[in-house]
Amino acid sequence: MDALMHNEGNAATGGIWRVQGPAGSAVLKVARPPTSEPVGSPAWQTSDEPTHWNYWQREVLAYTTGFAASVYADAGIAAPALLEISQRPDGAIELWLADAKGAPGMSWPVPRLARFARQLGAAQARWVGRVPDLPWLSRRWLAQYQAKGPGCGVWISGDEHWNHAVAAAWPDTVRDQLRQLWAQRHAILAVAEATPRTVCHLDVWPSNLVEDDASTVLMDWAFTGEGGIGEDAANLIVDSVADGLMDAALLPDIAAAVTEEYITGLHDGGWHGAPDTVRHAIAACGAAKYCWFAPLALGRVIRDGTFGHPQYGRDSSGELALRRLQGLVAQLADWSRTALS
Repeated sequence: MDALMHNEGNAATGGIWRVQGPAGSAVLKVARPPTSEPVGSPAWQTSDEPTHWNYWQREVLAYTTGFAASVYADAGIAAPALLEISQRPDGAIELWLADAKGAPGMSWPVPRLARFARQLGAAQARWVGRVPDLPWLSRRWLAQYQAKGPGCGVWISGDEHWNHAVAAAWPDTVRDQLRQLWAQRHAILAVAEATPRTVCHLDVWPSNLVEDDASTVLMDWAFTGEGGIGEDAANLIVDSVADGLMDAALLPDIAAAVTEEYITGLHDGGWHGAPDTVRHAIAACGAAKYCWFAPLALGRVIRDGTFGHPQYGRDSSGELALRRLQGLVAQLADWSRTALS
C-alpha cells in the first residue's frame, strides 16, 4: 500500500492509501469515528452530530446514497466510483474507491482550472434555492469552520505582530486591511451567509481534482452541504497556491479565470443573477473562510520561524513563505474590502 498525501491532522480521516491488486489499483480511505481522547489537530476534531462541520460519517453517506455520484453529474463532474464499503472492529469505516487515473489538479494549467470552474458553476446553478433536505448535509458550514477550525490557533498580541520586522514582507496597507479583516470577520461572515444558497462541496482545491477526458473527478466529499454561490470558487482560488503546491505567481490569472468562468457556468446552468453578485459572493466567502490565514501565518513565523501545512507546505523558511504569500494576502485584503463595500 502506498500512503497518499492528505491532512493528517483531521481526526475524521484514519488514512488514505493506493492499493495494488490483481485487477489493478484502488484507493482505500478510512473514516474514523470520534474517540474518547482527541486525535489529530485541535482545529480538526470530529463529531457524531450530523450537523457538525466535520461530521465523521458525512463522506460515507455521500458515497453510499449516491449523492456524490449524481449531484454534479449533469455538468460533467463525477465522484470516484464506490467499489466496496466495510466496517472495522474499532468502528471505523473503510471506503474502497476507484483510482482516478488522469492528470491531477495540481498539474493543470490555468485554462483547465477555469474549465472546471465553469462546470462547477453550471452544476451549482441547478441547486440554487433548493438544497436537498438530507439530515447529514452540512449546514452553516462556514460559520462553524470560522469558529472552530484553524482560526482557533491564531496568535494575536495587540498590534505587536503586525508591526514585527518580518511583517515588512507585506505592504503596510495590506497589513492594515488584514488586521481589519480579522477584527471584522463576523460581519464578513454575515455577508457571506446572505449570498444565494446552493449545494457546495466545500473542499474544492486542486488536490481533490483529477482529469477524466472532458469530465472532472472531484474527491473528498466530507464537508458537502449547503453553502453560498461562489464559496467553492473562492476556495479553489486560494487553495491553488496557499500551500506552495502551485506557483503563487499564477494567482492573478487563476483568480480572474476561475471567477469569470464560474459566472459563465452559473449562466449555463440557468441562474441569471448579476455577475457582480457572484464577484461579491466570492469575495465575501473567501474573506470569511480565510480571515485567519494571514494572522496565523505571521504569528507562526514570528513565534516558530516557520509556516506551512505539515503535509502540503513547501517553503524552506518562514520569511520565504511570507514573501511567497504576498500576492495571496493582498487578494484576501482586497476581498475583505469588497465584502464590506
